[in-house]
Amino acid sequence: MSQSKIKTDEKKQHFDDIYVAETPVPFKERILDALDYISDDFNRRMFDRLILPWVQEKAGRGETVRYVDLCACFGNTTMATVYGMDYEAIRHNWRDTDACRRIEAERRFPAHTTGIDISGNAMAYGQSCGLFDDTVVADLNAPSAEAKQAVDAAMENADVVISTASLVYLETDVIKALIDAFARAPREGYMLVNFLNPFSLDKADETKRLLLERLEFVGSMATRHRRMSPLEQENYPGEEWSLLEIWVLRRRP
Repeated sequence: MSQSKIKTDEKKQHFDDIYVAETPVPFKERILDALDYISDDFNRRMFDRLILPWVQEKAGRGETVRYVDLCACFGNTTMATVYGMDYEAIRHNWRDTDACRRIEAERRFPAHTTGIDISGNAMAYGQSCGLFDDTVVADLNAPSAEAKQAVDAAMENADVVISTASLVYLETDVIKALIDAFARAPREGYMLVNFLNPFSLDKADETKRLLLERLEFVGSMATRHRRMSPLEQENYPGEEWSLLEIWVLRRRP
């Protein structure tokens, strides 16, 4: 979500200054609050319907789920899926710079969480509050050799990968490499990804084709993401809400 060093949809509002803040409080105030960023409720619903039962089976066998939040920003989707927090709970947890220092919920299953993002501050926050057990700071469109190796290893080792409305910010070859790293592991694993409307529709279509070539489609749903900013409403007359398409895919047998 915060991959800013790439080709972007100039009609879309960008929040680069928020993504490099030291805490998620500006994210909460300017995005969750001001724009009714409610999509994590639906990410959680999709996760609970199509991924959580499998995760709970693994937990019942005493296994730890290896979970990756790709382009994680401050980790709100991890709070929704791993911790089961809804929109209001995430907002309350991020109400000020003191409260956000700890996660006011427990993990719903044994997990080793890895956050990957371009923002060093966001990753430092996620690790300091216990949201992420490991982090990788990388510009995925131009990673160092060390960062690329770490990202590839995290994707291949993952049981679950979450990438919410962020793949569109990456170059096509990067998306291919990330999906291939995940797909080549010889075991069951799931990926939850988001696509936005009305932004970057051609790139979203291209990404869907890449996913379907490499992974098995499991299910999808469509819902609201957040309210559009004044700039976006000016660029897309008659639109008030940005919409979200949520896909779940799994590794092929």
